[in-house]
Amino acid sequence: MTLTKNKMIRKIGQRTRLRNRDVQMMLEALVEVWAEELINGGRIEMENFLVIEVQNIDRGENTGELKQSNPAPRHIKKVTVRASKLLRVLLRSSET
Repeated sequence: MTLTKNKMIRKIGQRTRLRNRDVQMMLEALVEVWAEELINGGRIEMENFLVIEVQNIDRGENTGELKQSNPAPRHIKKVTVRASKLLRVLLRSSET
């Protein structure tokens, strides 16, 4: 099953008894704040859930070429998402 934005809004609205429009505004603001933080090189930690961070990677001198003899960028940014220790334990225990 895929949890889409609309399904998330409905479920949060049901659990909190907030209007779906208010939940939607909050969720969109949260995504904007997270995007701004990642763009500025920050890190997002949600305790007992996940960590999102951007890593700057220097690929060295031999980066290769893209199509039509354009050199590939030497420095790239990589977004990394990791589950927290607690979430990993919970996921492992649900496999049995």
